[in-house]
Amino acid sequence: MNPKTAADVARATRDKHAEYLMPSVANYYGEPIVLDRGEGMFVRDVDGNEYLDFFGGILTVSIGHCDPRVTGPIKAQVDRLGHVSSLYPVVPVVELAERLARITPGRLQKCIFNASGTEADDTATVLAQVYTGAMEIIALRHGYSGRGTLAQALTGHSPWRAIPTQVPGIKHAPSPYCYRCPLGAKYPECEVRCARDLEELIQTTTVGRVAGFLAEPIQGVGGFITPPPEYFEIAVEIVRRHGGVFICDEVQTGFGRTGRHMFGIEHWGVQPEIMTMAKGIANGMPIAVAIATPEIADAFQKLTISTFGGNPVSCAAANATLDVIETEDLPAKAEKTGNRLRAGLEELMDRFPSKVGDVRGKGLMQAIELVVDEADGDRTPDAAATVRFFEETKRRGLLIGKGGLAGNVVRISPPLVVSEGEVDDALRIMGDALAAMES
Repeated sequence: MNPKTAADVARATRDKHAEYLMPSVANYYGEPIVLDRGEGMFVRDVDGNEYLDFFGGILTVSIGHCDPRVTGPIKAQVDRLGHVSSLYPVVPVVELAERLARITPGRLQKCIFNASGTEADDTATVLAQVYTGAMEIIALRHGYSGRGTLAQALTGHSPWRAIPTQVPGIKHAPSPYCYRCPLGAKYPECEVRCARDLEELIQTTTVGRVAGFLAEPIQGVGGFITPPPEYFEIAVEIVRRHGGVFICDEVQTGFGRTGRHMFGIEHWGVQPEIMTMAKGIANGMPIAVAIATPEIADAFQKLTISTFGGNPVSCAAANATLDVIETEDLPAKAEKTGNRLRAGLEELMDRFPSKVGDVRGKGLMQAIELVVDEADGDRTPDAAATVRFFEETKRRGLLIGKGGLAGNVVRISPPLVVSEGEVDDALRIMGDALAAMES
């Protein structure tokens, strides 16, 4: 491949992607954008077009693209020591582990590092099973845990499950999806029946004693489904009463993303026994973590290893990223700019009631759900509208994400350093895109 122009590079890259990558590795947009570089809140494609990034590499770019406060330590670490595996202690690894023990809620203390959120959830599940001696795990419908066999079994989202469940003992509870309540109820009159249903789920579909309950504070791939305030207190109490532990999946919600707090679950006032995290911890470098209370961590006595888990380069990036998040109090900033974003999205719902059915989320993890003629009370998902909305926002220089079981939820999650002006720009673009869809 020796193209001579930017257009040739873009065309050849798209062609080679189709030829040499598996078709399941899908791209956004009818004509995918071939990105070339990024800086702060913006990315540019090979044609020189600039885009305001409001998806942040799937909630991964916490402090902006190519921030020198992270790239500098990465380069220094690469020059010093690039890789040794988990068989040797190195300074960046233990520094990161100590920091995570300090900033995570409750008694979480001991880490194991992995390369992906899939591995972290896998590890956390095994930890719960070893510690409790039970095998059955409760996960949530609409939840997402990754691509491995166990992760797919935990996932309650058919578009992301390539094979039937191959792992026994996994039960799926109703999602706390208030907009589309699986029990046909309405909050708060429902008294949070979706959480209370875990009691009957355990009594009727398990041996009566479970290993754990794995849940995202806000369901990411599921479409930023945000539980009511009482949900986790009720659900976790039931699980603990039946012998299980709470595994909190903070892969998408962690590190200030939901505003005010460092971790999403802190909004619900429940302290997990095990927590998993990835994505936003290292501003784009591959690293994931499972952290547990000392007694749970110490219960795992078998040998284990992670070749790339705790890579010193990724740990250096994570330490640098967390330095910025803590020093600049980005969780507080995310709450402030997130409130501005939320208010603007609610205004869009008022302006376009036939298209926007729901707005939900916390901090800089916000979503709108596109539906067919919500003004008439019809909540039918409108995936075609989402496709059109993506093309209209792309045309105007804005990148966003999507999710939901029907692919009709727009996920909006800019880096935590986003300014109020950039939030306003994104809202203006989304408003123009929705207006264009009505013309």
